[in-house]
Amino acid sequence: METYNKLQGGLYGLLIGDALGVPYEFHLAEEIPSYNDIEMIPPSGFHRAHRGIEPGTWSDDGAQALCLLDSIITCGKFCLKDFSDKLLFWYQEGMWAVDGVVFDIGIQTGEALMAYKSGMASEKCGIIRPDGKGNGALMRVLPLALWHTGTDKELVMDAHSQCLITHGNICNQVCCGLYCLVARFLLNSLEFSKALEHAIQVLQSIYKEMPEYEQELEWSVRPDEPWVGNGSGYVVDCLRSAFMIMKRAGNYEEAVKQAIMLGDDTDTTACVTGGLAGILFGFENIPSRWYHSLRGKEEVEKLITLLKGEN
Repeated sequence: METYNKLQGGLYGLLIGDALGVPYEFHLAEEIPSYNDIEMIPPSGFHRAHRGIEPGTWSDDGAQALCLLDSIITCGKFCLKDFSDKLLFWYQEGMWAVDGVVFDIGIQTGEALMAYKSGMASEKCGIIRPDGKGNGALMRVLPLALWHTGTDKELVMDAHSQCLITHGNICNQVCCGLYCLVARFLLNSLEFSKALEHAIQVLQSIYKEMPEYEQELEWSVRPDEPWVGNGSGYVVDCLRSAFMIMKRAGNYEEAVKQAIMLGDDTDTTACVTGGLAGILFGFENIPSRWYHSLRGKEEVEKLITLLKGEN
């Protein structure tokens, strides 16, 4: 039951963080409401982003994460083609989007999926912008850690591979690998600082045989420096923002509200942070008012039941 509580907490933590952050996206930190006023429905007078979208609706972050979970459960392994097909189906038909409505998509993701539709190999689509280092692959990768039963290296390699369809730059791959290891060790009941420390050590060991990746970890992610972030869409900053918050948050609500208070890419920062917080503090720690206001969760429950059966 403890494992199930963490699995359920991770997936719902991601989706609820995303949905909570949607109305506050694109605002500067000083424009974000006070801590106590951050809710699914912002206070009166706040000019929320995506004004036509009902409160409690996850965005592209949550939809792509569900596409990934759906794909690995269906295939019994990570399959880049199946995942790419599902992402394209999401983009064109609204698969795993609430009400089938796609209302938020990164420029790079859109370009990559259109290239895939036109016949480009999925392994190459994510490098049509070679220097693209947005957080579009990081925001969706958590289901791999929730599902995976392979070795640490196998988990990291799959985390790398899921980037390729939209965000193939090595920097994105390294961030996703580290994030998945942290999530895995939280699932194994380590507290956050120890999970992060162990994840860095394991990843450094894996990368001893991959010098380019080892260099990217040390030079771009900078694991020896204090974890500080600004809530932007840059993948390293998004990762560092989540880790900064997780080192000081005392519960799920604190974690996602602190993520949103950074401003800018609020839905993704809260999504990435919320997934880890949901694992660490468990599903029961997620405020019930947010769970009950989350739209589209009926179908999610089916995936969680299947995920539970595989763990």
